[in-house]
Amino acid sequence: MYKKILCPVDGSQTSNCGINEAINLAKDQKAELRFLHVIDLYFPILDASGDLNIIFIDEVLRRNGKQVLKKAEEAAHKAGVMCDSKGIEAMSTKVSEFIIAEAEEWPADLIVMGTHGLRGIERLVMGSDAETVARTSPVPVLLVRCLSDKDSKNDYTS
Repeated sequence: MYKKILCPVDGSQTSNCGINEAINLAKDQKAELRFLHVIDLYFPILDASGDLNIIFIDEVLRRNGKQVLKKAEEAAHKAGVMCDSKGIEAMSTKVSEFIIAEAEEWPADLIVMGTHGLRGIERLVMGSDAETVARTSPVPVLLVRCLSDKDSKNDYTS
């Protein structure tokens, strides 16, 4: 049914739940699996005077992104699933836009991603890339809600 599964990753426990589900699905469907990590290089902060400054911590973020992708790839290979990965650098563009663009360009049949399942004020304050992807995706989206550290039966990312 699914031939190409896209799984956005960010290194969080929620992302790990999405990774585990994507690996299980790819294995079951004998599908190609691609992990995607978006590095946001734009960090506005307020300094002591109240002015807005932009900080670039690009090398740290790039290193972290490579580690996140490597861990996801290792988890897939451990489960016997072939995969590839892609890192994208963003500059003040929503992560969800890059996920949708990758799903269209690759092209994916399914997007699998973890979600915090935030509601109310938390969702309003933090926003939700997962919700935006689900609303705007040209392909089906499977949102994996992560409630605890051991939500998945086959936790490949531990």
